[in-house]
Amino acid sequence: MEQPADWTEPGAHPVAPGVHRIPLELPIPSLHSVNVYVIEDPEGPVLVDPGWAMPDSRAALGAALRTLGHRLEDVGQFLVTHAHSDHYSQAIALRSAFGTRVRIGRGERHSIEAALAAGGHTHAGQAALLRRCGAAELADEVQGWDRGERPDWPDNTPDRWLDDGERVELARRGLDVFATPGHTRGHIVLRDAAAGLLFSGDHVLPHISPSIGLETSPEPKPLRSYLDSLRLVRDMPDTLLLPAHGPVTASAHTRIDELLAHHEARLDTAAAQVRAGHTTAYEVARAMPWTRRRRKLDDLDSFSRMLAVLEIDAHLDVLVDQGVLDSAESGGVRTYAVRA
Repeated sequence: MEQPADWTEPGAHPVAPGVHRIPLELPIPSLHSVNVYVIEDPEGPVLVDPGWAMPDSRAALGAALRTLGHRLEDVGQFLVTHAHSDHYSQAIALRSAFGTRVRIGRGERHSIEAALAAGGHTHAGQAALLRRCGAAELADEVQGWDRGERPDWPDNTPDRWLDDGERVELARRGLDVFATPGHTRGHIVLRDAAAGLLFSGDHVLPHISPSIGLETSPEPKPLRSYLDSLRLVRDMPDTLLLPAHGPVTASAHTRIDELLAHHEARLDTAAAQVRAGHTTAYEVARAMPWTRRRRKLDDLDSFSRMLAVLEIDAHLDVLVDQGVLDSAESGGVRTYAVRA
């Protein structure tokens, strides 16, 4: 079905019979908006990735639902691809208001429980990884983000976990759950095989490469998991791509092929930088260009620098697994060298 030229245009846009897309503005300029998918069901609409808990976002979601003949309190359940705030927090807030059921992948339990135990102080894991990458000054800055008090961090555990291989049976369709770790360790996608739809969350995005392992309790080898997850979906029959950020796209396969090629190129570039004498993930990241404008790492904001360094760290770990590099650790910093 035809979509607006600007995918962020407010409203409820039909993407398939019984399915609408509602973009909600985000306070993250690089992401612009998050797509909430509304699936019609006699027991109340099912919402996939309902967005960030903010007053304006809630108002926009309510207004768009009303154009479809629904109220926020009519929603039957929330299905969430992963626990990042721009996907999950509004589900928790609306559950508090209306008692709506919330379901998310079981693999997110690690980070959900860690964030709850830490009172919402969620960046300690990233700071520790940055120190291992040789980026101590950046690690101090990231750790400082958690110094504010958050006394009212909500209970963010779901009502039920979604398991890999499970099928969510709705009145008019079935959604198959596939674990796709990488972006987060518990990320899932939902596939409607009969209708040819893939609700991909942040696993496959049409315009950007998702961050890897950005979560409270990251897994040890997130890029290896991400590449395996891309190949898992690539081996399925092709579908319409319904991403969390960006326009609806005709072929999930086409974009997956592009993402796999992107990471192969990144692996080659990272290996070349180690051959050139850069020994830590931080040094390698500083030697590489970033964004489409090919900016230097030091010219990026601190959040983007964190993502860049951790992305390179993940690529270097894959190169060790592939036998291209060797790694060693001294003084809490991991170094890399070309395998003899």
